[in-house]
Amino acid sequence: MLLKKWDMLPAFMQTESVREYYDILSHKKISLVVKRLFDIAASFVLLIILSPFMLTIALLIKADSHGPVFFRQERVTQYGRTFRIFKFRTMVDGADRKGSLVTVGNDSRITRMGQLLRKIRLDELPQLINVLTGDMTFVGTRPEVRKYVEAYTDEMNATLLLPAGITSRASIRYKDEDELLDGAYDVDKVYTQEVLPGKMVYNLESIKGFSCISELATMLETVAAVFM
Repeated sequence: MLLKKWDMLPAFMQTESVREYYDILSHKKISLVVKRLFDIAASFVLLIILSPFMLTIALLIKADSHGPVFFRQERVTQYGRTFRIFKFRTMVDGADRKGSLVTVGNDSRITRMGQLLRKIRLDELPQLINVLTGDMTFVGTRPEVRKYVEAYTDEMNATLLLPAGITSRASIRYKDEDELLDGAYDVDKVYTQEVLPGKMVYNLESIKGFSCISELATMLETVAAVFM
């Protein structure tokens, strides 16, 4: 998870707005190494421990609705690179072709099993695979589809200095995001012009205050938020 040299970053990231955040992270190289080592060890152990539970969820998903167990979609991570995210499928098969790329409250595409999984965030468990491979990290900006990343401002691009995360302060603050979008006339417009900028305030602040301790606190806060 070491930072690339500045002149090796993608051209769209070599801006003054990104440089401020790059300089902050460049002074925290040891913490970045610890972060990656933690990701590898924790994701590996959790995948082993949770594998029976995840298998049970997989069987329930297959019994509940037609389609694959996993939802795979291209998302954007560190340096603007794309990867295929792992999530338990919580919507009807092909839902991303039948509506907005973001989910709203009472979305008719969500399955019965999906409602339960989303409520306590269990649909995110397979992302442990993405963490192990290095495409994601435990704490970081949630991975967006390319369409929404193209709406980033220069400053927002600073979030791409680090891998996308399973959770973040923004995820906690916007855990009811689907309800905020419910009833919006143009969901994509509301998301990119109102919700996304609000989430990015937290994401950018997290980079400025990055430390292993702050990330551990975010993980604990996430666990608490799931059961509130």
